[in-house]
Amino acid sequence: MTVPAIGDAVPDFELPATGEQTIKLSDLRGQAVVLFFYPKASTPGCTKEGQQFRDLHAQFTVAGAIVLGISRDSVKAQENFKAKQAFPYELLSDKDETVCNLFDVIKLKMMYGKQVRGIERSTFLIGADGVLRQEWRKVKVDGHAQTVLDALTA
Repeated sequence: MTVPAIGDAVPDFELPATGEQTIKLSDLRGQAVVLFFYPKASTPGCTKEGQQFRDLHAQFTVAGAIVLGISRDSVKAQENFKAKQAFPYELLSDKDETVCNLFDVIKLKMMYGKQVRGIERSTFLIGADGVLRQEWRKVKVDGHAQTVLDALTA
């Protein structure tokens, strides 16, 4: 499967999510989708990123977008993360890396001097028509959610 480029329709996918549900991308047509991939639930950087999306969530909603977070964590870990941080959006569990591979966010990274496979923090803005509008890779957390909101409302 080829990685969608800006201007391409994003292939449909379906993943288990918080709230005992399954989220299917095609069911979200008609609203923009902000898909942010993060390495691991309840870690400092991922918590900070999630909190920034949480704090701007009402503005994303007003702009007609749904925010979704994705990592390889289990649904149970995602539920705990969501509850502890009071995230108003759903978190998706991509344990088999299907959607991570679709968006090519699994990378070899150095951690404590060892090479490990992990998610490279990335965000994708999908238009209401299902077309990829913008992407951010190798994301630095500070101010990122605001940058995405600015792109959405531009």
